[in-house]
Amino acid sequence: MSKKVLIVGGVAGGASAAARLRRLDESAEIIMFERDEYISFANCGLPYYIGEMIKEREKLLVQTPESMKSRFNIDVRINSEVIGIDTFKKVATVRSKVKGIYEESYDYIVLSPGARAIKPTIQGINSARIFTLRNIPDTDQIKAYVDKKGINSAVVIGGGFVGVEMAENLKDRGLEVTLVEAAPHLMAPFDTDMVLSVEKEISDNGVGIILNDGVKAFKDLDKNVEITLNSGTKINADLVILAIGVIPDTVFLKDSGILLGAKGHIVVNEKMETNATNVFAVGDAIEVVDFVNKQNSAIPLAGPANKQGRIAADNIAGLNKSYKGTQGTSIIKVFGLTAASTGNNERTLNRLNIPHKVITIHPASHASYYPGSFAMTLKLIFNEAGKILGAQGVGYAGVDKRIDVIATVIRLGGTVTDLTELELCYAPPFSSAKDPVNMAGYVAENVLAGRVDVITAEELLAYDKGNKLLLDVRTEDEFNNGHLEGAVNIPVDSLRDRVGELDKSKEILEYCQIGLRGYVASRILTQKGFKVKNIDGGYKCASMLNFKPNRVDNSDNTKRQIIDPDTQVVKGEVGKGVNDYDKSLDACGLCCPGPLIQVKASIDQLNEGQILKVTASDPGFYEDIKAWCSKTNNELVDITRNKGMIQALIKKGNKFKVLNNSFQSDIMLKDKKTMVVFSGDLDKALASFIIANGAVAMGKKVTMFFTFWGLNILRKPEKVPVKKDLIGSALGFIMPRGSKKLKLSTMNMMGMGGEMIRRVMKNKNISSLEDLIKLAMDSGVEVVACSMTMDLMGLKQEELIDGIKIGGVGYYLGEAEESNVNLFI
Repeated sequence: MSKKVLIVGGVAGGASAAARLRRLDESAEIIMFERDEYISFANCGLPYYIGEMIKEREKLLVQTPESMKSRFNIDVRINSEVIGIDTFKKVATVRSKVKGIYEESYDYIVLSPGARAIKPTIQGINSARIFTLRNIPDTDQIKAYVDKKGINSAVVIGGGFVGVEMAENLKDRGLEVTLVEAAPHLMAPFDTDMVLSVEKEISDNGVGIILNDGVKAFKDLDKNVEITLNSGTKINADLVILAIGVIPDTVFLKDSGILLGAKGHIVVNEKMETNATNVFAVGDAIEVVDFVNKQNSAIPLAGPANKQGRIAADNIAGLNKSYKGTQGTSIIKVFGLTAASTGNNERTLNRLNIPHKVITIHPASHASYYPGSFAMTLKLIFNEAGKILGAQGVGYAGVDKRIDVIATVIRLGGTVTDLTELELCYAPPFSSAKDPVNMAGYVAENVLAGRVDVITAEELLAYDKGNKLLLDVRTEDEFNNGHLEGAVNIPVDSLRDRVGELDKSKEILEYCQIGLRGYVASRILTQKGFKVKNIDGGYKCASMLNFKPNRVDNSDNTKRQIIDPDTQVVKGEVGKGVNDYDKSLDACGLCCPGPLIQVKASIDQLNEGQILKVTASDPGFYEDIKAWCSKTNNELVDITRNKGMIQALIKKGNKFKVLNNSFQSDIMLKDKKTMVVFSGDLDKALASFIIANGAVAMGKKVTMFFTFWGLNILRKPEKVPVKKDLIGSALGFIMPRGSKKLKLSTMNMMGMGGEMIRRVMKNKNISSLEDLIKLAMDSGVEVVACSMTMDLMGLKQEELIDGIKIGGVGYYLGEAEESNVNLFI
């Protein structure tokens, strides 16, 4: 005897259940009810259609009533809302746009009513300028409104997935966007230390962020809507998107006898069965078991909804399948950034009093020597037994596959040791020989084995600093560019020789940039009898905790301003600022330090107070130009990043305090740079002049002291007739004559390696060594040849390129004494 199955809801879980059941049972009568006009649409793609990343509306429609009928023989009834269920009579009451109200009997019923957007009772919330986004009609309304002429600004209320995606897509449409969140941070699945990178990316792309402040009231004005926040802050916008969460759409089940949870979710067992006979439920409207902590929860995600629909269909067909819980694996694109998570975060584990440990690493997305590698941040959460409880990742490439791998290990009940043993695909364009997932496992194993004692950056803030020593084991240059307040600097490579400077009676809290050198330092000190904690994630994690998003000021109701929270500098107004400049510079295609050198040359041509607009494609320029402005008394008026292109507005002659650099040293050292160039290898010569040009571009006095084989870099390419003794002549013949004859330190391959490197540099628009030498000397870099070594090697001044100064070790030592950086290459 054939079954009659009713499906309530035609999106995600409902559509999956219907299609699966038909594939299992050709004889079943299947009727699907959908209260709206559309079924099986791509609701996760709706923000991207509004933002016009998805151009064609039809692509959002995965299935139509006609296609479901023709392929699966399913009776799809759109504009038909199920308004009640009698589980004793086994009938559903339907309100149809065509048929009116009627009853439909069933043998089985699958409930997939989904969830609806929360719309609280706030004064003015029913304004025609305020929208929610859940379905195709919502999408059509928002897009039509955004398409109108004169719509220039938007406020998004709520910093979850939909809120962040809408903020990005409205910004991409050219609107000025402010994101308002009542909680202390955006994106609840991510812990504070991870979500700060997301907030910075949003802020860097020109979206204002207001945190810890909810909405008190809305008020329609003549041309826009005024939003009053709980703090009293007022913001004006042409439209408002409400994205403050969803609630299960289960009011119609009130008198059905079907058990509901405290927040209205349908309670089901592992078979997706409710307490009512032959009634199943799936999707956003149900309570699920959290796969990690085993507590009942609500996790509205498309992937689990589809799986639940399939399992419900399997059980109706007699296959006896179980749903083992939801991990909450999720991912989001935030402008250029990717953020992903799986399992439980620390906030959830702390709330449930579940003990756990944490490690944070900052690996490269693929082999760092292969072009296009980006750093990512991976956070792994695990217990004393090594079982993985959760993971989070943030970065510009490779995050998705790492979180997917860890999610798989969690699903299979794996441990951190399993991560170390995974054999993952490797080639330089895709990964490293030790994949980031392997590295996370190694670091976690070291913690569990007691090889290192870690403290997180957040724990450090509240840690008792009594009888403690804060130790920075990075290089002196890194330390001087920013460090934790009160830290002492001993580079890890000098630590063994300088260990006597440390007090064994004090606990040492040490850190490096990302954690790796910190681990090495910890092992050195621990084995020498010191009590040591390594700051997890290093300075990168600790300094990020100081990030504050740009402040939004809209109080005069006429303009919206984004204001830097540290400097109080106005970062831009709606439709203003980006075209207000005196000179433009296109530095696209140039690699570091090329953009900075060009910026310095252009700024030198401006008068104080004039503005330079510079566009660059070098990813490092975004942070480099902030540091450059800070060091050179110029003001960074505005900086934006769009699809790999960076645009900065720089005003000449004013001071600018770099964002996120509150840990700068209060001691200003003598600001000269000296460099001893001993090597005559092409790659090392390139590095020397790249560093020198970068330093002089930042206004530093640079002295380069060339000795021994480094003198060959300075030789003229042509033979110069000078009188020499036999040994001098022989050495002159053997040694390379000038920069074009230098070999590579490795992979020289009888000169082919050097030619290959020069060809690659030319193709990538990187300045040649000869251009770098000329640029350095033209920019004021003092190039000094060691007189003693010249005499020893039989070189004469006439053989060196023009402009070289001859000096001895005394001259060099005098310059080094006045420097805060001295490099030996």
